[in-house]
Amino acid sequence: MAEIIKMPRLSDTMEEGNIVGWLKNVGDTVEPGDVLAEVETDKATMELESFHNGTLLYVGVKEGPVAVDGIIAIIGKEGEDYKAQLKEAEEEVASKEKVEEEVQVEEKIAIPVEKKIVIEQKPAASKAPTVVHHIQQGNSSTSNGRVKASPLARQMAEKAGILLSQIAGSGDNGRIVKKDVEAYINNPGASRMSVPQLLPDVEYGSIPVSQMRKVIARRLGESKFSAPHFYLTVEVNMDMAIEARKGINEMNPGTKVSFNDMVVKASASALRLHPFVNASWLGESIEIHKEINIGVAVAIPEGLMVPVVRNVDTLNLAQINAQVKHLAGKAREKKLQPDEMQGNTFTISNLGMLGIEEFTAIINPPDACILAVGAIIQKPIVKNNEITIGNMMKLTLSCDHRIVDGAKGAEFLGTLKKNLENPFRFLG
Repeated sequence: MAEIIKMPRLSDTMEEGNIVGWLKNVGDTVEPGDVLAEVETDKATMELESFHNGTLLYVGVKEGPVAVDGIIAIIGKEGEDYKAQLKEAEEEVASKEKVEEEVQVEEKIAIPVEKKIVIEQKPAASKAPTVVHHIQQGNSSTSNGRVKASPLARQMAEKAGILLSQIAGSGDNGRIVKKDVEAYINNPGASRMSVPQLLPDVEYGSIPVSQMRKVIARRLGESKFSAPHFYLTVEVNMDMAIEARKGINEMNPGTKVSFNDMVVKASASALRLHPFVNASWLGESIEIHKEINIGVAVAIPEGLMVPVVRNVDTLNLAQINAQVKHLAGKAREKKLQPDEMQGNTFTISNLGMLGIEEFTAIINPPDACILAVGAIIQKPIVKNNEITIGNMMKLTLSCDHRIVDGAKGAEFLGTLKKNLENPFRFLG
């Protein structure tokens, strides 16, 4: 009997996979371990391997999205009749989808809907017809499809047979006034709106949403609107951290430890002392994790990936640096495996290298908190009752209020601040 190949669930959050291309064609011989196709999941592009011997008899979808458990191929003996088996499998999939839709409808019906009182409004008195001119995209003097212009300017333009959309407005918010119409009549070329300069390598207009972007939208939306966020910010003097990093890199020329590596290590040290920050909300219980596994957010063109560095409190700075570089490289090449993006107990997002001084981040489920790291900025500070220049960095902790209260979050940030202002606390 032929084997029906369905879209596997290649990650814990995957709901559909996008077939990028087939490496086997209908009629090709297939053996266990052969790669059938490349599938883009919500986290990476992965190879779909065969577990069967035989001939590729049927390909359901050449390219494009397929739901998990959707039929994508059939492998069997050469010339084998598979059509009855395919029809039965398709009916089974359709029946399953129908049941899921009915469940979703029942859930929606169960949600109480507030009654709304509709007040009938009388139609407004008819007004004199207004001449509407063609409007070019990009004209700053337009609002909701209507050119902004004074009544006198409209009258002058209509009399002269001029389209208002061709005139650059000099009034408030680009409003066209009398002098703009006069200037256009006297010198039409000088007053014409300039054509916007578009970047040649940018695809403007509607673009399809990738599997990764779909999951980012869904998971962060769920996090933001299900976990009650609150935010705590501290400012850290990084003078001693700068000196410590300089010394570490001079002693180990082959390794270039970053400030982010130091934040990761200092956070792990603080998490060990504040276990409620290293926790997850499970609905009926709170899981306090023994391991400290820190997710490090990595920006890639398609979105954001969060590889996980495990048991960070047992690693030194050089080991953290090596692991972060390795995982970030795999993330940018979209070669991370599912187990390299799972098991996080805390997450760090650093935009300091992009010049961002301070920001708030959305919690990365199932973590209780995420730390947003800003840039190191030189600014005047008071030290020993004197004004001096300090290297200051802001840290903002986003907390899930179901797990972490304000006091617990503040205590964690206080410990982290002490660690970074005195690096020997976590380097020893």
